[in-house]
Amino acid sequence: MGRIAWQLPLAIVLAALVVIAIGPIAAAIPALYLAAVTPELASVDLRERRLPDRMTLPGIAVGVAGVAIQGIATHRVPWVPLIAAVALGVLFLVLALAGGMGLGDVKLVPVIGLASPTLAIAVLAPLAAFVLGGVVSVVVLARRGRGARIPFGPFLLAGYVVALLLSAAVQPNAVAVGSAAWIG
Repeated sequence: MGRIAWQLPLAIVLAALVVIAIGPIAAAIPALYLAAVTPELASVDLRERRLPDRMTLPGIAVGVAGVAIQGIATHRVPWVPLIAAVALGVLFLVLALAGGMGLGDVKLVPVIGLASPTLAIAVLAPLAAFVLGGVVSVVVLARRGRGARIPFGPFLLAGYVVALLLSAAVQPNAVAVGSAAWIG
C-alpha cells in the first residue's frame, strides 16, 4: 500500500501531462502507458538496478498499437515514433554492447520512441536524459568514486517527462491540433 500512495498520484499527474502535451488522441496511448508504469519502473531501477521485462516489453506492444491506431485515424504513416523507436533501440543496443547501458534501457527506449509523436519530443527526451544523467553522475562519482554504478532508466523516464513539459509549454496539444507533427 505504501508504494501505491505515492505512485498512483504521480502516474495520474503524468497522464494529465500527456493529455496536455499530446492531446486526447490515439497518439497518446503509448505515452499514457509510460505514465502508468514510470513510477514503478523508476523505483525498481533505483532499488534493484534493472528494468523488468514485464513492464518494458508490453510497452512496445502498446506503443505499436497506439501508433497503428493513430495511423488509421489520420490515414498517414506516423513516421516520427516509428523511426524514433528503431533509432533509439539501435543506439542503445550499441551502447549496451559497448558496456555503457543495460539491456533494460535497450528495451525501454523503443517505448519512449513510440510515445514520441513529434520530432521535438523524440529528440529532446534522450537528450534531456543524458544531460540529467550526466549531471547526477558527476555528483555521484565525486562522492562515491570511480566504481559507482548509476541506473539510467530513471533518467530516460525523466528525460521523457522534460520533453513533454517543454512540448506542452511551447504548444499544448501539438499533435491533436493537427497531424502536421506526424510526418506522413
